[in-house]
Amino acid sequence: MEQEKLDYFRTILNEEMKALQGEAGKTVTEMTTDALSFPDPTDRATQESDRNFELRIRDRERKLINKIKDALDRIDSKVFGICDDCGEEIGEARLKARPVTTQCIDCKMAAEEKERRV
Repeated sequence: MEQEKLDYFRTILNEEMKALQGEAGKTVTEMTTDALSFPDPTDRATQESDRNFELRIRDRERKLINKIKDALDRIDSKVFGICDDCGEEIGEARLKARPVTTQCIDCKMAAEEKERRV
């Protein structure tokens, strides 16, 4: 892949990582400052449910941050945009839609089909 395209994807990945890290920071701040104790059990349950939901979202984002770091490492090692399964180039449209992908569309579809059968 050309250096110009690698720089383009590096910028996209870095921006997404900064946004995710900013959200994680806000969550920590909100959870430590939002320590209200509701006397009503229903209100406490709602607050706990909301916190659990927020933490699940942050966990998914944490996993995405790890995938972004891996993608940045692949850019540095010049293997970004190469399918892990077949070794062919991943289409630019697919990389724009999902820059952290490690599979071309054909291999991803085959893997999903295999998953469905199991």
